[in-house]
Amino acid sequence: MKRILFTSWYRGLGGGETDLLTLADALPPSEYDCRLLLPRDGPLGQRWRQAGRQMHIIAYRGASTWFIPALWARFPVVRRFTDLLVRERIDLVHADYHTLPMIAPAAGRAGVPLCWTVWGWWFRPKPWQRAFFRGQSTVARSKAIRAGFLGEPPFMPPEQLPVIYTGIDTSRFHPRLDGAALRRELGLRQDALVVAMAARFQRVKGHHTFQAMAELVLAEAPQTQFIIAGDDVFGVAADQRYRDQMLERAQASPLLRDRLHYIGFRADVESVYAAADVVVCASDFESYGIANLEAMACGRPVVSSRRGGPSETILDNVTGFLVDSGDVAAMAAQVLRLLREGDLRHQMGWAAAEHATVRFSASATAAAQKRYFDDLLRLN
Repeated sequence: MKRILFTSWYRGLGGGETDLLTLADALPPSEYDCRLLLPRDGPLGQRWRQAGRQMHIIAYRGASTWFIPALWARFPVVRRFTDLLVRERIDLVHADYHTLPMIAPAAGRAGVPLCWTVWGWWFRPKPWQRAFFRGQSTVARSKAIRAGFLGEPPFMPPEQLPVIYTGIDTSRFHPRLDGAALRRELGLRQDALVVAMAARFQRVKGHHTFQAMAELVLAEAPQTQFIIAGDDVFGVAADQRYRDQMLERAQASPLLRDRLHYIGFRADVESVYAAADVVVCASDFESYGIANLEAMACGRPVVSSRRGGPSETILDNVTGFLVDSGDVAAMAAQVLRLLREGDLRHQMGWAAAEHATVRFSASATAAAQKRYFDDLLRLN
């Protein structure tokens, strides 16, 4: 059995952290002993321990996008990381961006192969970092992420950075789920038409766009109900301010006050998709957009902004609709079309479930990731 140490500077449960948990669940336990390194405990660590896996905590400061590789390799925490890898007889390290400048030199000293996953396209390397990144084994979670990370022209050949899409746990997200319980919890009629979104509070996630879209929909279909699940998961002050602004605006709107339900973080987010007739992604851009795939796996058509990952996962006019970022009128028009045309809604929902299950299952991702891990282990 091979021991893999995953690292994450983030402690909350965003898309990358959900991806990490899903991957660890899907890797064969008879072949891999998955460990986790965090700087502090939090929701991610709690979920990791609940699965019966071992966790290590070493306090450290995550790297900024301006890190200098040679300088960060000298930080005292590198020695602590090296000692951990040797003491625990780690066979392979899977790093996140913010830990990479310190865990990479530690892995080199310990003689342990390392890879890392690019989860976001805003981590474009600075000129003095490019040699460091060229020397790493790297996977991107979407073509959009890869293109954003490499830049134009790319600083390294794209074929050296394979794409392995994040997988969906289809035993958890599937079309047979019943959303009646959540509708009762929120006081919604079982025959009400419901539009939902699942996203943490961050301006790029487009809660303001969703609210503006909801007002346009309500002008045409006043009985429609709206649900937004998610919270400020990383404790960022700007996100907290944005959260307060969105909640205040919803309460101040006569149209939204009684029809838009902010329900906070839901560990059972699948119940949100099950309770919805249509799911919306209103983000300015998504590196990947895992919520879209979760919703599709639950048999729900998705109306999403197209920029980034959604263009790779949503089949426009087949599993949902893609619109330009910030185009509130276009988003409202497609939502209204799905609400009014029940046959189209159900047809797209079943196509979405099939597409997500066949193309983006956790088992498919784990198989691809396992081949990548095994190749690294054989080469070292």
